[in-house]
Amino acid sequence: MTARTDTPSAGWRDWLTTDTPHSRAQARLGRAWAGWAAFRRNRLAVAGLLIVLALVVVAALAPVLAPYHPYAQDLNGRLLPPSAAHWLGTDAFGRDILSRLIHGARLTLMIVALVAATAPLAGLVIGTAAGYFGGWVDTVLMRITDIALAFPKLILALAFVAALGPGIENAVIAIAITSWPPYARIARAETLTVRRADFISAARLQGASSLRIILGHIMPLCVASLIVRTTLDMAGVILTAAGLGFLGLGAQPPLPEWGAMIASGRQYVLEQWWVAAMPGFAIFIVSLGFNLLGDGLRDVLDPKGD
Repeated sequence: MTARTDTPSAGWRDWLTTDTPHSRAQARLGRAWAGWAAFRRNRLAVAGLLIVLALVVVAALAPVLAPYHPYAQDLNGRLLPPSAAHWLGTDAFGRDILSRLIHGARLTLMIVALVAATAPLAGLVIGTAAGYFGGWVDTVLMRITDIALAFPKLILALAFVAALGPGIENAVIAIAITSWPPYARIARAETLTVRRADFISAARLQGASSLRIILGHIMPLCVASLIVRTTLDMAGVILTAAGLGFLGLGAQPPLPEWGAMIASGRQYVLEQWWVAAMPGFAIFIVSLGFNLLGDGLRDVLDPKGD
């Protein structure tokens, strides 16, 4: 006799992996399940996902997880090394570095979320419009894109922040303004590959407007590539924000932004190394997590991949 395998989990798995789905929802869920199965086979990608999820959890539970208030000063406990009372030591004002890193995760996540919600969307609109309409529209939009790409991102962000004034809000605006050109390039390339496709011609013959074709048929095909590029770019966004904070043009004291924390500890780097090393290590870990996650998503979402 053979053991029964008709468990609820096996039934759901068979329903998701069937070759003959009975609805669009089943087909979409099946594709999502197949993508997740491929993603979780990449251990480095799963590690990157766990790092990003940890960042989200730490940011959400910062008041609970932080052992001290991030702004609480103790001048009698300045520059203390890591110990049982202060796991990562204290800074020049006696503030607990661990607590400031935990609360700084909120600022990092806010910057990442705002840039990810604005720059790819702007690039998607510009790239699909340029690729679909072509002609002078393509020429004008792509020459603007080329001009933006000609400048190093950090230098261009410095120029915008200098014009707008220091502050984390202006830093986010500057980073978003300087981040959209690569997304426009990707969206344009994807659009050029499908604008002459039969289904686009069929939609046009049925009377669909250019706006409806772009929104309903072309943009959804560009989303996968943009998601991958966005995830990979988040490490650069974090480093750019940290660079602006290090130069005093990003988050202003006493905000616990990681780049500003490194700047405040650079004069103690030889003797009290933990003041600058701990926020630098946090930037390294989070940037590595986004890079690993982006590599895993690229393997899953890129239809041209192996």
